[in-house]
Amino acid sequence: MGVVAINRRIGVVGIVIEDRNKAPEINNILSRYSEIIIGRMGIPHKERGLSVISLIVEGTNDEIGAMTGKLGNIKGVQVKSALSTKY
Repeated sequence: MGVVAINRRIGVVGIVIEDRNKAPEINNILSRYSEIIIGRMGIPHKERGLSVISLIVEGTNDEIGAMTGKLGNIKGVQVKSALSTKY
């Protein structure tokens, strides 16, 4: 059994991408925060012209907030997160 780092929370981040041309910018941000991403699933919805990415993350509030903030500042991208209350 591994040691749990202090102040790290587990959660889910949902990303809706309405402009698929933003994918390289989104992937760049996700690559920079890869150390807090446990799992990732991406689903393109071609008929509606959008994509959805779901992430399972484990990190501090600051790390997760910085990543979601950068993603949320991209035009055509919506981001929501839900984090555990336990550290």
